[in-house]
Amino acid sequence: MVDLIERVGPVIGFLVALTIVAEISERAGVFDVAAHWAARVARGSVLRLWLLIVVLAVASTIVLSLDTTAVLLTPVVLAVARQAKLDGTLFALTTVWLANTASLLLPVSNLTNLLALHSFSRIPDHPSYLSVMWRPALAAILATVVVAAILYRRQLRGRYVTARPADPHDRVLLLTAAGVCVALGPLFVSGIMPVFPAAVAAAFLLVVLAVRDRPGLRALDLPWRTVAALVVLFVVVDLAGRHGLTDAIGALTGQGSSVTDLMRLSGVSAVLGNLGNNLPTYLAIEPVTGSLDRHAALLVGVNTGSIVTVWGTVATLLWRQRCRRAGVEVPLRTYTWQSALVAVCAVVAATLVI
Repeated sequence: MVDLIERVGPVIGFLVALTIVAEISERAGVFDVAAHWAARVARGSVLRLWLLIVVLAVASTIVLSLDTTAVLLTPVVLAVARQAKLDGTLFALTTVWLANTASLLLPVSNLTNLLALHSFSRIPDHPSYLSVMWRPALAAILATVVVAAILYRRQLRGRYVTARPADPHDRVLLLTAAGVCVALGPLFVSGIMPVFPAAVAAAFLLVVLAVRDRPGLRALDLPWRTVAALVVLFVVVDLAGRHGLTDAIGALTGQGSSVTDLMRLSGVSAVLGNLGNNLPTYLAIEPVTGSLDRHAALLVGVNTGSIVTVWGTVATLLWRQRCRRAGVEVPLRTYTWQSALVAVCAVVAATLVI
């Protein structure tokens, strides 16, 4: 149990700290200003605007993590759609899909990748994480973009009127929050455990908010129910693993490293990730992986495949929360079948190039 706490404690701390940063940044107006800039750069073309969002989502996910994209970028794209008077569904779905499927490239891109570094380090003379995962990561990103473009090809042909200027905000709070968001990028890739810069950023912004906008402290909406559910899932999976779950999962995933074996492992990982959540699913399957290729297939399954259900990843839960706060509700039926199509294509494409 101590080992479990050491591994998942930073995951929970990172989630809470990042949510605080996002809440304060949203109140400060960072997302409104960024949305106005994005809409002007695209010069009225929905296709250019969408491609800009694709680039931002991929870059944000790779460098800042999928949870950062879900929490920080989702309000931006929804504000863009609102200002340009466009249907936010395309932009919202593109963001959440890429927040998950683009999260294979770097260890910091996904909390499951950070957990996987423990396994990489145990293999003598192991190659770097990036050298193993860059091909699956690129394949998953390309598959996602192609499927999204096909699904929404008609909407991408349209145009919009240039958005109005962003509403006035407290300039000190706005610039401070924006600076913190920008600074987190290099800190997250510096090699420091991500929870530490995230916690410092959250504490600093809480102090600034208390000075500049004290009522804003009471308006913060933190994901305590999501945290509680994750803790329960982690404990249940840990206990179940000691009482036969690991052996049962080993029978499901097989043992080989052929293309068929890897496809089987990534497929099972994706299904289990959607039934539960990708983080405890990773911890449950990790003991039966073995080789680096099988670790890569496991990451493909839990990262890119666990998007069919809204509870499959924490990022998707955070994304849904941000959508609701912005008054955007993507129909569950639409989300499920389209996400299933994206997941299948991304998992297959990524697994084939491991």
